[in-house]
Amino acid sequence: MLQPSCATSETRHLEPDALRTGVRLGVDVGSARIGIAGCDPDGLLASPLTTVRRGRGDLAEIAALATDRHVIEIVVGLPTSLSGKAGQAADQVRYFAEALADITAPTPVRLVDERFTTVIAHAALRQGGRNSKERRTVIDQAAAALLLQEALDAERQTGNPPGELLGARQGGNS
Repeated sequence: MLQPSCATSETRHLEPDALRTGVRLGVDVGSARIGIAGCDPDGLLASPLTTVRRGRGDLAEIAALATDRHVIEIVVGLPTSLSGKAGQAADQVRYFAEALADITAPTPVRLVDERFTTVIAHAALRQGGRNSKERRTVIDQAAAALLLQEALDAERQTGNPPGELLGARQGGNS
């Protein structure tokens, strides 16, 4: 069973350098593959976990990972343009994230800006000596780890959960 988040996580403001404890998943949704990353229970370090093939059963596979890891939250990267506007890809990811929120309720799902995560992940893997074929198999996981790490760092800096909460729940769960 998925763990509900703290009832006041959306309304309370933490002190800077404060971070809600608990494991989170980072999700980088692509057209063919979905990168998944996770963090430690203290929310300090995001790490690549796996890649899920996009298509039939992808939502259920991510929900099972969330259940198995007892996550407090799922962070989904929202692709936006350099100007910050959402395009067709962002609309598709939003639809995916809303469907994910429906099946993982009451675990919160958040959309966070993922500009440049894939570009940065490609550069880091290339710099680490991975060729194009090797990068293709792990790029989505690396991008998911980057977006999750950015979300953790943002919460630590501001004291507030990052991004946009989807499907805000009533009755004590956020």
